[in-house]
Amino acid sequence: MNPPSVGFLAEFRTTWRRRVQAALLVFGLGTVGAAAADLPNLWAERVKCVVAVEYVTETEVERRPTVSMGTVIDRTGTIILQSGAIDPRAATWQLKEFKVYLPGDGVGTPGEYLGQDAFTGWHFVRAAESMRARLVPVTEFVTGDGRMVPALAEFVWGIGLRPKEEDFQPYLLQSHVALLQSLPQVTGIAQQEVAAPGLPVFNREGGLVGLAGPSGGQTFLQIARNGRPSPTMLINVEESSAFLVATEVLPHLGRIPKSVSGRPLAWLGAYGLEPMDREVAKFLNLSAQSGAVVSEVLEGSPAEVAGLKARDIVLALDGKPLPQLKPDRVVVTYIEREVERRVPGDVLALTVLRGAERFDLKVTLGEQPRLVREAQRMYFDRLGLTAREFVYSDAVERRTKPSELNGVVAHFVKASSPVAVAGLRPEDWIREIDGADVKSFAAATGRLGEIERDAARSEFVMLVARGNETAVLRVKLK
Repeated sequence: MNPPSVGFLAEFRTTWRRRVQAALLVFGLGTVGAAAADLPNLWAERVKCVVAVEYVTETEVERRPTVSMGTVIDRTGTIILQSGAIDPRAATWQLKEFKVYLPGDGVGTPGEYLGQDAFTGWHFVRAAESMRARLVPVTEFVTGDGRMVPALAEFVWGIGLRPKEEDFQPYLLQSHVALLQSLPQVTGIAQQEVAAPGLPVFNREGGLVGLAGPSGGQTFLQIARNGRPSPTMLINVEESSAFLVATEVLPHLGRIPKSVSGRPLAWLGAYGLEPMDREVAKFLNLSAQSGAVVSEVLEGSPAEVAGLKARDIVLALDGKPLPQLKPDRVVVTYIEREVERRVPGDVLALTVLRGAERFDLKVTLGEQPRLVREAQRMYFDRLGLTAREFVYSDAVERRTKPSELNGVVAHFVKASSPVAVAGLRPEDWIREIDGADVKSFAAATGRLGEIERDAARSEFVMLVARGNETAVLRVKLK
């Protein structure tokens, strides 16, 4: 029997390929059609795991309402909000009247703010018990097949919520995965917006594959009639195309803060970390790994106690080399997150290159110094000023010794007030009042209180620092 000719084999393969492709197309269309038919039902079930959260920030002169979208994570009504949902400068005592809204319902139910987790950045809120029966945790939609990281080009969808004026009506968003990248968390980038920031992302079968984060900006050219085109960045704050994959979300849902302050907070004290330059890495024969250069070691910090020095290059944490990430600066975020995932008292081993010497340092992490949002504050209505306690980060920012925390910071300056007319600006550092050094928050507020209460007082003088400059401001009270 003669063997089949080459032409016959080619024709056979082509015919068979066409038949297989046709069968796959029919099967695929059937699958897509079935999935498309199921999508409204999947969407209706999963809407129960999303909410809108409204709260009021009580400032010196106004009550400012804010709305953010959140995802329900457990049966006790715990909700996570994105890190940008709450102003980091706002003190926790300024956050009032939390309310939780179901999609399509314009009447809110009281909620409780639980605090922020430093590692994930999430804010945690708990819904009232009366609402919990109407909520479904997003964990109910985790599939058992392990498909929590979507594939490139995979179909994904999510939920958006309309504004409060429209009773937070839910709507459907859908897209396909365009890119998966470690930033340093594995992040999916969809072709277009796929969910509101803070809300879950699902695959075609309804399985959880991620949690939408803040949307990235898109750059456009703005063309003026009589000018040159100029680049303009636009950001969609209501919808996002970027999402953390489920494997970056699910392991950390239990990080509910123990206190509203979010403490305990681990602290290293290596300041101004920068990614190792590629040319430097090549010169040091370190092209196969990442490194981070220490710009400064903060006074009194755990890093200083352990012996870390400026210009040291950190190469590994706990014996594990720093991963190669793109863009290069992401390695700094990686180190920060490794510190934030720990607690004060934990020991972190740093592998460091200093000159030609490579060695390990064991750092016992400390408790983070008082944060700006935790600082004491006092408002003086007649003067038009909120004085804030000078904290450790203020000293670092102003390049002064953290051991000498003196003066106060102008946290808020009321428009057209006496201090505003005199030239005081927010974040100015008040060093002297009426020629006397301000040694502490108590001393400053005591002196400002005396001036506030003295109805006969016509003026006073402050010495303030702004950047590298100082100025004497004469404040007229009459």
